[in-house]
Amino acid sequence: MRQIPGLILAAWMAAGQQAPQPTAGQAVAQGEAPRPVYLLSPGDQIVIRAQNVEEISEKPFRIDGEGFLNLPVVGRIRAAGLTVEQLEAVLVDRLKLFVRAPQVVVSVIEMMRQQEVVNPVYLVGAFKQPGVYPLGTRPETLGEVLMRTGGLLPTAMRRVRVIRRAEQGRLDLKNVTESTDGKTTYGEVALTATGELADPADNIALKPQDVLVASKLEPVYVTGEVARSGAFPLEDREHLTAAQILSMAGAGPQADLEKARVLRVVGDTSQRAEIPVNLRAVFQGKANDFPLMANDVLFIPRKSGAGRTVAQVGLIAVPALITSLIWVWVR
Repeated sequence: MRQIPGLILAAWMAAGQQAPQPTAGQAVAQGEAPRPVYLLSPGDQIVIRAQNVEEISEKPFRIDGEGFLNLPVVGRIRAAGLTVEQLEAVLVDRLKLFVRAPQVVVSVIEMMRQQEVVNPVYLVGAFKQPGVYPLGTRPETLGEVLMRTGGLLPTAMRRVRVIRRAEQGRLDLKNVTESTDGKTTYGEVALTATGELADPADNIALKPQDVLVASKLEPVYVTGEVARSGAFPLEDREHLTAAQILSMAGAGPQADLEKARVLRVVGDTSQRAEIPVNLRAVFQGKANDFPLMANDVLFIPRKSGAGRTVAQVGLIAVPALITSLIWVWVR
């Protein structure tokens, strides 16, 4: 049984995304993004992502000894001998009975058959087409590989981490870091909103066994004395400001805007630094607004001694921006 290599699996888990799909080194028609062409076999394990079909989505399923998948809702279907793309088409056809315009993505996370890919490079995480792709007959650059494989998902961070094995030499990037075991080096490159490399100097030639990792863009969070706590997506923005988030969430009637705090993750630890932000001064134009990055938490405390809640004074239904401005004004 062949499983996803440890280095690749670790990168996939760090990215918080689906496992990469193995693909054979077959030629791709000009102008088309390569798709996995591995033929599924009995014993292979897959993960299915099916929008609006929770019974099968984001769950692992194994092809039985006779080559069939037994799936909730869908039923029993033959999978062995099909490509990943063909299986997706079969699932879409079956799900049309239950879901309007179904969308399905299949990922192979464990293979029974050994498969050779010549000079592979691994795309892991929030790419449009994650998988294992062969480098071309001539040296290919990072930009070329990103272009021919479709680039990043809209929900991905505009940064890509490049990991290289030590036997392939050190990465020719700025701020390269060596892993603690000395077996790899890694660095990050920034992309523009259109998916191009922000710095042309980062367009390095890739080498076999290189791993490219794209992480999903995390939201920012707000909690405390607000009308609507929760997560707010950054979408295609690099950041949202504290005032923007509070305007969307709505300040509660007992919010202490002078003592707002931003909780930010420290490095690769689970600890968070506490950064004071005087939002009252921001709204009055006396202080600069504070940019919130992905995974930041904006905490709005309640005034000491305050007893009423947002629900009791009925401000939840008031538009968030108006709520915020009224609260600053009445203070």
